[in-house]
Amino acid sequence: MKSFNPRGNMRGDQLARQWRILRHIEASRQGLSVMEMAALENVTRRTIYRDLAALQDAGFPLLTESVEGNRKWAFIDNYKFQVPEPFSITELMALHLYGDFSRMFKGTFFYDSLESLFKKVRATLPQATVAYMERAQTSFSVGIKPYKDYGRFREIINRLSHVLPQRFRVEIAYLPLNAEKETVRKVDPYKLWFFEGTIYLIGFCHLRGEVRTFVLDRIRMLRQTNETFRNPDGFNLDDYLRHSFKVMRAELKEVKILISPAWARWAGEKVWHEGQIAKKLDDGSLELTFLLAGLEEIRQWILSLSPQAIVLEPPELRDMVRQSLEESLLLYGDAEGAESEALFSVGSPRGGLEKDRSMGK
Repeated sequence: MKSFNPRGNMRGDQLARQWRILRHIEASRQGLSVMEMAALENVTRRTIYRDLAALQDAGFPLLTESVEGNRKWAFIDNYKFQVPEPFSITELMALHLYGDFSRMFKGTFFYDSLESLFKKVRATLPQATVAYMERAQTSFSVGIKPYKDYGRFREIINRLSHVLPQRFRVEIAYLPLNAEKETVRKVDPYKLWFFEGTIYLIGFCHLRGEVRTFVLDRIRMLRQTNETFRNPDGFNLDDYLRHSFKVMRAELKEVKILISPAWARWAGEKVWHEGQIAKKLDDGSLELTFLLAGLEEIRQWILSLSPQAIVLEPPELRDMVRQSLEESLLLYGDAEGAESEALFSVGSPRGGLEKDRSMGK
């Protein structure tokens, strides 16, 4: 187990506080006094003086001046001309810290463009400030797993980045997850959507006659046509995904899940779906109610919580979960020495999967 490091935590708190101090000063019109900053951060004036000294050592052009008899701290007036409009210095710092997130797009034009931007940010700021940001970055990290190697799909992403703003219709060859053959279709691309490590293309599928969601790495070929389309005024991504537990969309169902007292606090700390209703029960358990377009993704989520979650409604979902558990028990019954083909011949690997009319099939 990783040991608790109070000095490491103190360092992170100090950097966070110094960041906020910069934001306070930046937002003030006439600067701030040490007493005002101490009150904002609920610390002593001595702590604020130490922070201001550290920020000056890091190259931030701070000065003090007398305003109506009070000593105020502010940025040097001409410093704003060293920061490209419309950015502020703390906005550039935040952009630099965001670099961790871009690594999952390595090999794509997204990553290349962001890296170019980060280099310009580093070139704009004083070296001491860059060094300060790099120290701050050790206290801030973005981790998203699993993720995919989108460098392999660089060309498709590049083409989509060109056709999306110009609203060109595309022709794609698509291989759905459970299909053996590709299908060729024309699509009006509306949006690229990044969710849980995967990039999706959302658009109107002319083969199916409705809006569909396509997993980008299952697109085997993408060709721009000479046809353009009008983006429908009625399409809104939030509305389109409003009742999806994650990505899939099917028939609308009310779902009620009971979380055990042991896991109720953990489950209650998160928003699993924007429309969820959470009810704490007298025995310490938690009842979660959702209105969802499809049951497959919530089935997978419930199985990941077993045996700490049970389906109350609908009966169809209870049957789906029960079937999956029964199939798992069979897999672990006499699995020793069995071939993988024999092991996974038990029932459907996605037992009870209802028809999903949103994914690109």
